[in-house]
Amino acid sequence: MSADNPLIAILVVSDRAARGEYEDRGGPAAEDWLRRAVRPPVPLLRRIVPDGCETVAAALKDLADNQGADLILVTGGTGPATRDQTPEALEAVIDKALPGFGEAMRQASLAEVPTAILSRQSAGIRGQTLIITLPGKPSALATCLDAVFSAVPYCLDLIGAARIETDPQHCAAFRPSKS
Repeated sequence: MSADNPLIAILVVSDRAARGEYEDRGGPAAEDWLRRAVRPPVPLLRRIVPDGCETVAAALKDLADNQGADLILVTGGTGPATRDQTPEALEAVIDKALPGFGEAMRQASLAEVPTAILSRQSAGIRGQTLIITLPGKPSALATCLDAVFSAVPYCLDLIGAARIETDPQHCAAFRPSKS
């Protein structure tokens, strides 16, 4: 959007949710987390797409290029199952990879569950949009956002996206001092 009007998009990746067979819980969990962490509240756009590299990549391009999202949080499709192709879609659309996000998210998740080593969360930049892939399970999603979100506002600053602020009681954003 613009420096004064940030937009955050939540992309839910799920075959069953896209078909209406399953009530998505990841998207609402991401919204709830963001509403507690980001101040003042910013517009949130949520979309659900089926699993698959092409569908996810097309949605990411649209959200970044046409909708003007500054930040896209992607929930689901990051596991090792055949239909889990969110990391491949991310790789297909980004200009720069940010592997530290995935490393931090897996480390935080590993403290809670040994299967965290199966996750393929990551992040990358497309133009002036930061894209972060997350698990679809609400508790795992919160663990991952807690692990990395303090770096998100400064990353958005660095790539020329709209500025966002956080509620320090929920998530203290880190920005280096200007000395």
